[in-house]
Amino acid sequence: MTTAPLLIALLPARSPAQRIARDVVLMAGFSLIVALSARIAIPLGFTPVPVTLQTLAVLLTGAVLGSKRGAGAMTLYLIEGAWLPVFAGGRIGPVWELASGGYIIGFIPAAFVVGLLCERGWDRRVWIMLAMLAGNVLIYIPGLIQLSFFVPEGKVLAFGLYPFIAGDLVKLYVASLLVPAAWLLVSRWRRAGAPWS
Repeated sequence: MTTAPLLIALLPARSPAQRIARDVVLMAGFSLIVALSARIAIPLGFTPVPVTLQTLAVLLTGAVLGSKRGAGAMTLYLIEGAWLPVFAGGRIGPVWELASGGYIIGFIPAAFVVGLLCERGWDRRVWIMLAMLAGNVLIYIPGLIQLSFFVPEGKVLAFGLYPFIAGDLVKLYVASLLVPAAWLLVSRWRRAGAPWS
């Protein structure tokens, strides 16, 4: 059984044209949120991969937009980066030219899987952390594969995984708290007679 993602439940569309307009605005908006989260970047010096808030933004995108819209927003973000300075460090270009480009590619399946699990009700239960963890793993797989072409042999985990584990655990924990809390607020507002209920 599937349920509407958080923002889709909050913003119902009454016609196909409204649905398309809503979805386009949400996907574009969340691609910009990910771009803004890339601006909060801390270079580590020893690795070409900076610490950013992008992981948090990607996980939340999937959770609140759902699988298809979340993946669509991340695809749009990837395309924007070919012409606009939306990637960390203001870099522009195709992702395969960037040491951290594999992580950006991983944003798409991560948002899709997190969204898919949330559509199955995981966003209102304790196991949302598993959905967020699955999304994180899907970011790391292509990220580490691509990074291996840019760093010395045998250094990919030291440069692309180990320094980020603690921060990513914090980010997925925060995402795991925010989404169920948002659903709790929505249910309270609906019971209080919110205009969209």
